[in-house]
Amino acid sequence: MKKFLFFIFLFIYSFNSNAHMAHYNKFNKIEMEILRDGEVIGYNYYFFKKDVDNTTVTNQLKFTVKLLGATIFEVESYGEEKYNKDKLISFNSKTRQNKKDKYVQLDFNKEKNNYDINGSSFKGSASIDNVIGNWWSHKILQTNSQISPISGSVKEQVVTFIGKEKIKLYGKTHEVEHFKLTSKDMSIPKDKRLNFDIWFDKENALILKVAYSRMGNWEYRVKRFE
Repeated sequence: MKKFLFFIFLFIYSFNSNAHMAHYNKFNKIEMEILRDGEVIGYNYYFFKKDVDNTTVTNQLKFTVKLLGATIFEVESYGEEKYNKDKLISFNSKTRQNKKDKYVQLDFNKEKNNYDINGSSFKGSASIDNVIGNWWSHKILQTNSQISPISGSVKEQVVTFIGKEKIKLYGKTHEVEHFKLTSKDMSIPKDKRLNFDIWFDKENALILKVAYSRMGNWEYRVKRFE
């Protein structure tokens, strides 16, 4: 029954896929808090700049994990996605992870109708069916693969509809749809594997919460949008 409902969800949303960016015309900013084991450790902000048919989405991310006062893990990243109508034209990011530099340079190749990727962990081409794996876009729930916004690697995925739920965030109750996003190949190492729970607000076309477990229990929560 759940598989049937998920099929219906994708069927309905496929009619709106060409108007995907139109869903975000009302947004100027989305602010997400990052929590680990219930403690706020950082943020993930998205900013939207619109000019007729062109939209630029910038992403700022920063968090720090400490143990006994000492920093054991930290990430700071900046990315920029550019769209013409609903088509991704380019994506660039720079990330500093534990004093190691990572990057992505992606461009739409009009002649080949694919993406050319120069990333710190992948260099090559990818299908335009991929989406950038950022949490502002609900298109991540409608694709079979995503491109890492940190390193450019291409990851195949499976999305499963869990059910409709109510969640409470910052004193407000939301009616949401709960999904599970996992790697298609579950034999890959756990630290490389996709394994996320995602709560989607259909009314606002907005992912409100993401949770996963890796060296602790992590959550990304939308605190504010405007």
